[in-house]
Amino acid sequence: MSEIVLATPAGEEMILNMGPHHPSTHGVLRFIVRTDGEVMSEAKPDVGYLHRAIEKICEGMTYEAFMPYTDRIDYVAAMPANHCWALTVEKLVGAPVPPRAEYLRIITDELNRISSHHIMLGAHAMDLGAVTVFPWLLREREMVNDLLEELCGARLTYNYHRIGGVAVDMPAGWPDKVMRFVDRHGPILDELDRLISGNEIFVKRNRGVAVVTAAEARSYGMVGPNARASGVDYDLRRDAPYGLYAKVLAGLEQKGTPFEVAVGRDALGVTGDCWNRFYVRVEECRQSLKLVREALAQIQETPAGEFWTPPKKIRPKGEALGRVEAARGWMSCYVVATGEKTPYRAHFRTGSFTSMAVVRAKSRGLMVADLVALIASLDVIAPEIDR
Repeated sequence: MSEIVLATPAGEEMILNMGPHHPSTHGVLRFIVRTDGEVMSEAKPDVGYLHRAIEKICEGMTYEAFMPYTDRIDYVAAMPANHCWALTVEKLVGAPVPPRAEYLRIITDELNRISSHHIMLGAHAMDLGAVTVFPWLLREREMVNDLLEELCGARLTYNYHRIGGVAVDMPAGWPDKVMRFVDRHGPILDELDRLISGNEIFVKRNRGVAVVTAAEARSYGMVGPNARASGVDYDLRRDAPYGLYAKVLAGLEQKGTPFEVAVGRDALGVTGDCWNRFYVRVEECRQSLKLVREALAQIQETPAGEFWTPPKKIRPKGEALGRVEAARGWMSCYVVATGEKTPYRAHFRTGSFTSMAVVRAKSRGLMVADLVALIASLDVIAPEIDR
């Protein structure tokens, strides 16, 4: 009877499929892994399993009717996608936005950023074996979901922003509930640090893994927390502010609690590694709490009532580019209009798409188990990649 050989001979590579349906791929994604034992020579992303032709659909929709579709670009953080579309069309038609609506956009964007980062932080820890963190952060995320549901009636795909404002004003008592969450959540983030950020096993699993330098981040077009974790000190909210972000940041500066862009550093991790990509998002939650607190303070000084000034006729002609700092980084929308009620062309640029490009290069020489840490740290989401 011949002997059954279970292991590959030395120097002979094996090709494995990770996904498209796999608990560590964070969406319908496939990675073609070439490995000799447990060490990979590469992991090649294979995307497109969730492609829905959303940009082509846009060409047959009116500008107003396309807003619900933007929720599906990033269903974990849909508010900034709503904001991006509204901002771009407002540039095309020159539509004014009431100050009250601008503050509500900031508040909802930042609350959604916190809830999105909670999914990433919890899933990153759980993928590496720390199961407790995920349901613990889901509890906090549910509190944000409750607030957003009370505001707009939805917990995931909001359809809240409008061209020229937002759909509804704050209900009575809602600002007080938001402030109670803000006051409560700061200590929760400190507890998160004690629970997992400085955990010896968690640090060892992430420190020095898949280091992306600042130069590499720029060359790959990485944006948002992934680029900032590599030392790229850039945030649209500070460096190219839109809406009333400049006024909110100025208010924080006057109060002695300035907005600080979270950037990777050599501490428990190495600049640009998986640990820094995790911890930058912890720090961003703290900064979002500052922004929500200040925006709530300033909105009290704006007149109640006017929250939406819809344009009478949306048939623009020309081109416009709108961009926002979404949860996964710089999201931009480019629209070409020809004077019809539907766009001629619309294109979205997202952080997940550009971040996926780095996986193939950074997977070389890693253990298969470290690929899980790399994917989790990039916080990619399938609909942002495929669209």
